[in-house]
Amino acid sequence: MNRRSFQSLLPIVSIACLLASRLLADEIAGRPADRERRPNILLAIADDWSWPHASAYGCRFVDTPAFDRVAREGVLFTRGYCASPGCSPSRAALLTGKNTWQLEQAGTHDSSFPAELQVYPDRLESAGYWVGYTGKGWGPGNWKVSGRTRNPAGPVYNDHTDTPPNGGISNQDYAANFKEFLAKRPKDRPFCFWYGGHEPHRKYTKGSGVAAGKKTGNADVPPFLPDTPEIRGDLLDYAFEVEWFDRHLGEMLAMLDEMGELDNTIVVVTGDNGMPFPRAKANDYEYGTHVPLAIRWPARVKGGRVVDDLVGFVDLAPTFLDAAGAAGVSGMAGKSLLGLLTSGRQGRVDPSRDRVFMARERHSSSRMNNLGYPMRAIRTGDYLYVRNFTPDRWPAGDPRGVGDDPFGYYDIDDSPSKSFVIEHRDSAEFARFFHLAVDKRPDEELYEVKSDPATIDNLANRPEYAGVAARLRTELEDYLRLTKDPRMLGTGDVYESYPKYSRMRDFK
Repeated sequence: MNRRSFQSLLPIVSIACLLASRLLADEIAGRPADRERRPNILLAIADDWSWPHASAYGCRFVDTPAFDRVAREGVLFTRGYCASPGCSPSRAALLTGKNTWQLEQAGTHDSSFPAELQVYPDRLESAGYWVGYTGKGWGPGNWKVSGRTRNPAGPVYNDHTDTPPNGGISNQDYAANFKEFLAKRPKDRPFCFWYGGHEPHRKYTKGSGVAAGKKTGNADVPPFLPDTPEIRGDLLDYAFEVEWFDRHLGEMLAMLDEMGELDNTIVVVTGDNGMPFPRAKANDYEYGTHVPLAIRWPARVKGGRVVDDLVGFVDLAPTFLDAAGAAGVSGMAGKSLLGLLTSGRQGRVDPSRDRVFMARERHSSSRMNNLGYPMRAIRTGDYLYVRNFTPDRWPAGDPRGVGDDPFGYYDIDDSPSKSFVIEHRDSAEFARFFHLAVDKRPDEELYEVKSDPATIDNLANRPEYAGVAARLRTELEDYLRLTKDPRMLGTGDVYESYPKYSRMRDFK
């Protein structure tokens, strides 16, 4: 080859080298190297499901074979956290990859979803994905008032219904809706689907767990609830609805398996916040924010692993966009899990994933003037630190009822457990459970989670923990300032101005 011929090939060689280097960089970073390898994405998110209530975690009173399959053939996370202990703000954080305090109205319960907030389903649709959801998408709230033309979770597929086993379960046939979604998908497009089960949100059909053959002796009663037949039965009814959610997930996995699509589908299974029991849901404690989490993607992710890193909902949107090779959403607080998932390692994998942050503002209509109960929290490997910004308010709602209800405390869902705790508030044996659920709280709380997994024993004022409390206080406040939380910038009252779009109680 003469010199002129060689020089004429230089541009081609350079381009080939550049492409090869980019492909290699993509592989190292865990990104797909080309559009043909883009994965499908199936998010299955239950409504009010606490860790560790899946049989993959060793829970005795719930059987979740579909979740267990995802965990067994993928990665089971032991420290997965939602962004908020309430439905709509937690789901908004998952969709945007941002902390709830960065989301304006969407950062509180049952308000609106500003149109300028970018969500991962829209991004993936722009990148060529076929997008949709069934069941509960983002909500409760009013997405139309902001000018949006559809739910932030995507186009809805809710036409198929079925006869549920009891009146506490939705009549939506989630699996049939998923089947319709797949049938309408163009063959050359990857899909992104949101399966939002309404279960195990209350109300339950009392006795449904026992009627299904569950044994009250198998119920694991958290230490903040009284261990009585009433509470155990309520837990079994909750477990029955978790299993209904899991059943439809199993049908979806079977569909994808039959189509040959399952192994190149990122399947994420989790719950939007904790169980609907006193001192769980609507609280930044472990049973309010610690949720089940399993992720399966055999095409790229080695299965049979258990990961102990602290991960949060804000990490899911960047993970989906990263895996799809799509452009990211600006200002995300989370970071992609792709490197962790493709590492092949288990236990503690990424040393930087050593903390997560949670928050809440208003939950239900529980106080006069629609006031909320603002909380912020930081969870590290050993501790949970909670900041209560309005300790003068009642955390479970005002102790005044509306209509025929003499009690109030509406931030606790109506249930046999709530009724038992309130009705036995003067009992020497059970009064402490009432006080754990409803009493006013100090502005700071600190829990050592390993020795106190139910987060009951507040250590914040103990001298031997003063250093820990000071360190976590500083870390939390620094992060909140960095991410422009109105509660740290002196403008936190804006949350009290955001409208609530569902029923308001008339406190007089």
